[in-house]
Amino acid sequence: MIGVSETSGKLPIKMLHDRILVALRKEDGDRRSTGGILIPATAQVAKRLVWGEARGIGASVRQVKVGDQVLFSPEDQHEVEVHGEDLVILRERDVHAVAAERIEETTGLYL
Repeated sequence: MIGVSETSGKLPIKMLHDRILVALRKEDGDRRSTGGILIPATAQVAKRLVWGEARGIGASVRQVKVGDQVLFSPEDQHEVEVHGEDLVILRERDVHAVAAERIEETTGLYL
């Protein structure tokens, strides 16, 4: 949940069910190839997954915590402006991977 103190007196937001509120990383815009060629954010050669930071999570979200980096497809997102910041809303099932300090070094496989 985004609290009142974090939003300078604006209404707090509570994500519902399995929804995740994500801020896109700034470096996922224009990028440079290893050869130095500028690749605009609008160029899409193949389907490319992007990273973002989880800013809010619903009560049913089990694998993601606020502050985690999440990997997802830009095609699975719904864009929204919250308190002047452009964010996206995803379902937890649309997240492909989670990167966080708290994740243990295991195989992640269930036997």
